[in-house]
Amino acid sequence: MRRKLFLVLSIAAGAVGTANAAERMTITVSHDLDAARPSETISVPWTSVNAALPGARLQQIVVKDAKGQALPYQVTNVAPQLKDPKNVGAAYGELLFQHNFAKGEKSARFTVEKIEGMAPVFPAKTFGRYVPERLDDFAWENDRIGHRMYGPALAAPAPAGSGKEVLVTSGIDIWFKKVSYPIVDRWYNKGHDHYHVDEGEGMDMYNVGTTRGLGGTGIWDGQRLWTGRNYATWKVLANGPVRTVFEVTYDTWDGGGVAVSETKRISLDAGQQFDRVSSTFQFGGRPELTVAVGVNKTPADKGQEARVDAANDAASGAVLQWVHQKSNGDFGTAVAIPSGGATFAEDERNSLVLAKVKSGEPLRYLMGAAWDRASEFKRMDQWRAAVAEFIARERSPLKVAVDGQ
Repeated sequence: MRRKLFLVLSIAAGAVGTANAAERMTITVSHDLDAARPSETISVPWTSVNAALPGARLQQIVVKDAKGQALPYQVTNVAPQLKDPKNVGAAYGELLFQHNFAKGEKSARFTVEKIEGMAPVFPAKTFGRYVPERLDDFAWENDRIGHRMYGPALAAPAPAGSGKEVLVTSGIDIWFKKVSYPIVDRWYNKGHDHYHVDEGEGMDMYNVGTTRGLGGTGIWDGQRLWTGRNYATWKVLANGPVRTVFEVTYDTWDGGGVAVSETKRISLDAGQQFDRVSSTFQFGGRPELTVAVGVNKTPADKGQEARVDAANDAASGAVLQWVHQKSNGDFGTAVAIPSGGATFAEDERNSLVLAKVKSGEPLRYLMGAAWDRASEFKRMDQWRAAVAEFIARERSPLKVAVDGQ
């Protein structure tokens, strides 16, 4: 989900030290919450950077905090229609970097400067890719959590005698990580199903099947959930080090007498337990439909004798779970529609949060998870508080002011 940023742009004349208006800009970021905001991603439209620093290029800038420490940053180009025929660095989308706001820290200042040499390549804390070697999976991760969803090859019928796995589902999987470095490539290199055992880096212990998994969607007709098949196409829009963004599309399916298709854009930032999702549904014949975002009611592996504590939180628009397992540890999950007005439902296999949508208008929601063996969350009350705090952050976006100096 993109954040709504309140941007004030003023370019001051004169010089500060040896830098003038064409060499340095200052960014002031503020917010209204009393709570801490760790790993908060700051987004500045590149048009503002280009106006303050004419000719600035992504590989020749440095971003510094108030102490003068250089920060990892990312420059995106999510909007491919932007062009730069004069080669002056005008076509980028946004400048991204992060700051850990301490409790009570309501503002922070940063500078962006042009440099003569090349900026370093920062270690990627987010990553996503299409995985053709595993039946068209699409997998993505940050330094806290991993996910995957399932593509056309997995849904295709198995040739006689092939033993190929077949699974038709638009549910979303969770990979629980113990390490901060990327594991998607490493785990797939282990071979299929080998990552279902924790060998020190974490494990895939989440059960999806034909449920919604964590954050899969469908159309709710008041009694029944109508869902699509595996994703049909994919496109990576940005890939770290701060944020990974990609889109998948789903072919038209029966939404209870209405033909429905979906484009889902997922964004995952470094240091966060939650993905932001924007799903846009296309349909005709009705002014609106009820979309359900779901979580599997029985998400633990077989043999775990799991007990699931579940709750619907009307104030935050969230469905929460805390799953107690016999030997694999405990974990929490949540999906939420933070814009307000969400209602709840369930079917035999899924807990659902509901919202009305119009054709072509995006539904924005959150999905998150945490493992007690890899996070500070050890109980349902801790997880519930974390979910509420993150939703509060979503409802109170950062204010970003840019001043040329």
